[in-house]
Amino acid sequence: MILEVKDLNVFYGAIHALQGISFHVEEGEIVTLIGANGAGKSTTLNTICGLIRPRSGHIIFRGQDITKTSADRIVKLGISQVPEGRKIFAPLTVQENLEMGAFTRNDKQGIQRSMERVFASFPRMKERLAQRGGTLSGGEQQMLAVSRGLMSDPKLLLLDEPSMGLAPILVEEIFEIIQEINRQGVSILLVEQNANMALQVAHRGYVLETGRIVLEGTAKELRENPQVKVAYLGG
Repeated sequence: MILEVKDLNVFYGAIHALQGISFHVEEGEIVTLIGANGAGKSTTLNTICGLIRPRSGHIIFRGQDITKTSADRIVKLGISQVPEGRKIFAPLTVQENLEMGAFTRNDKQGIQRSMERVFASFPRMKERLAQRGGTLSGGEQQMLAVSRGLMSDPKLLLLDEPSMGLAPILVEEIFEIIQEINRQGVSILLVEQNANMALQVAHRGYVLETGRIVLEGTAKELRENPQVKVAYLGG
């Protein structure tokens, strides 16, 4: 098991945003969290990354309790997040954005291998190396955000709404790349409002509603679940 979240409780002031959630990701899996806006999906990822401190509960990564670990240390341990809304460094070039993704590393040969790996998955990034991130198209910015996340050489990649704002043809391309990244040995925790696509690529999934996990199962089980069909799949 690469990640285990146990009875996690997170508050924003008096608001109980995550209410005792527990879930896990096995080594080599794609696991998806689906749910409506405000369900607690992004809060979950930000808490795993150390950007939000939980009131109680535990986050175990590769057998180590990282609940109180600093965000930069969590990246060094092998967790990388691609945030909602891309949040690339718009004034910086593509190359500079990628180098920022490797900020916590000092192994030059390893960084170069990661760069080549990024170019294999995202050939357009190699073509755009000298271009400022803010001048890329929406799809290219999303590719850059994922590429930057891969530059830290993560064992677990957290993806927050990777399809948001993209044209359907680009959504398919992004999800194909997510599967390819997974095939290369990176475990993935995927937060996605496009439940149809998420459940096509994931191995398992959890449904979050107002801070609670209300359903879990294999992707196939969730796709066939009547509640999921009505609420999230347009069925």
